[in-house]
Amino acid sequence: MRTPWVVAGALAGLLFGGAIASAGPWADGMVAYNRGDYVPAMKLFRPLAQAGNPKALNVLGVMYRKGEGVGRSSARAFMWFSLAARKGDASAKANLQEMSKEMKPAEMTEAKEMMAACEASNYRDCEY
Repeated sequence: MRTPWVVAGALAGLLFGGAIASAGPWADGMVAYNRGDYVPAMKLFRPLAQAGNPKALNVLGVMYRKGEGVGRSSARAFMWFSLAARKGDASAKANLQEMSKEMKPAEMTEAKEMMAACEASNYRDCEY
């Protein structure tokens, strides 16, 4: 007779426990970002970017371009957009086109140097 109670308890745990569980780093990062909590968002996106996630790379570009939770930097934004674009992110490609019209040659050179160091370190040394 214990079996129905065990099953009912397990179902209740799944239903109610799942509601409390985290949605994951990407979803949690987007919630923080959309709320304007940029520093926690950056902390959640950074490991995803280090893993080479193109969406996270693009979001870091957006954050650096706008100065959201980090110092505003065209060179760093361009670097992140470039890395994301290389991985096929369409939004990053569009962001790159816009930025390339606005940036000075020195900023482009700096961005390319940072990007080379970032890729060479397998996304570990990327000046977050």
